[in-house]
Amino acid sequence: MFEQAAHWLTEQGLDESLVRWIVLMVRILLVLVLSWGANFVVRKILERVIRPVVRRTRTRWDDAMIHQGVLGKLAHLAPAWIIYILLPPLLNGYPRLQAFAVNLTEAYMILTITMALAASVEAFREIASGFESARRAPLRVISQAARIVVWAVGFIFIVATLFDRSPAVFVSGLGAMTAVLMLIFKDSILGLVAGLQIASNDLVRPGDWIEMPKYGADGDVLEVGLTTVKVQNWNKTISSVPTYAFIGDSFKNWRGMDESGGRRIKRAVNLDLTSIRFCDEEMLERFRRIQYINEYIERKQAELGAWNQEMRVDESTLANGRRLTNVGTFRAYLQAYLRDNPNIHSDGLTFLVRQLAPGPGGLPIEIYVFAKDQRWVQYEGIQSDIFDHVLAVIPEFDLRVFQEPTGADLQRLSSSV
Repeated sequence: MFEQAAHWLTEQGLDESLVRWIVLMVRILLVLVLSWGANFVVRKILERVIRPVVRRTRTRWDDAMIHQGVLGKLAHLAPAWIIYILLPPLLNGYPRLQAFAVNLTEAYMILTITMALAASVEAFREIASGFESARRAPLRVISQAARIVVWAVGFIFIVATLFDRSPAVFVSGLGAMTAVLMLIFKDSILGLVAGLQIASNDLVRPGDWIEMPKYGADGDVLEVGLTTVKVQNWNKTISSVPTYAFIGDSFKNWRGMDESGGRRIKRAVNLDLTSIRFCDEEMLERFRRIQYINEYIERKQAELGAWNQEMRVDESTLANGRRLTNVGTFRAYLQAYLRDNPNIHSDGLTFLVRQLAPGPGGLPIEIYVFAKDQRWVQYEGIQSDIFDHVLAVIPEFDLRVFQEPTGADLQRLSSSV
């Protein structure tokens, strides 16, 4: 048919070379139309047949392949294959154009396969993220590194195909560019090594609360990438920390708190040293009416009385023997009060009410316990409720909270003078 059309155009007076070009362009156009038709048919099959079947299956891998567009990218091979089969025979009389068309088509097919492989890597990451055992692995780091390798290999093959050279020629040339490549991909290489070390030592996972003041990061880890770790701070800003920084720099990970089931309360109240004294009978009678410590007082009085009697202590002065003090009784009260608090861990985690070294600021009584609720707002509420009560109950033990002199104190002093 094409020969007859060419003969007819020649009879009409057109130049023979022009007729050959016209016939060639028509043939190329027909090949392109066929390739477009193949692409259209494959996409319709993908949308009307494959996608509905994938949605009905219970497996997850095929859903991931569809979601990442692996099959959609492979569909581009159909038109490329049509061009690769039909176009070269049409260019027999044009060896340079034929070689260029073949190389270009092969390069396009390699590009399509490379894109599909890169999408497959993301699909495998999506599949693996659904398994609990794989969530600790740096999936994003590994997938990003694998995609870089896929694209690097694909680029070498594409360039080699376009220039009609062996890929080994370009690979051997990379040796001379090692220093340049190391400089260009420095962060990626460091990130890959750091990601593997982070995974093997289980240092950071998405969802961990970390503190890294050097980079202004204090919040939840959103993702661990090949080059950066994204952290959403408590003020909702996003900090990007280099992945390799988690190997070379120090940081705090609060995951242990989450896994322990408690959040630490560590705060002290300073008592005025001049308010500390031995307990007399009047004080002990008042303290016995406090439900948390009435048994404690009866037990301690019996214990101390027996000891003093055994040691034949002269009880004419309080300085002799062993006696209860208001500060010791106050510590016993705090222990009983906190053990009775349903929001505090009394077993399994550290539970401590202790004295710290006295100083110019008085005698610190520190509460070191763990709240059951780790959520920030609820935790702060529990801590505040505890110390509201502690500060209010201190005068009941004839103790005073130490406080620096204020303007009101100086005003009362000047008035009395």
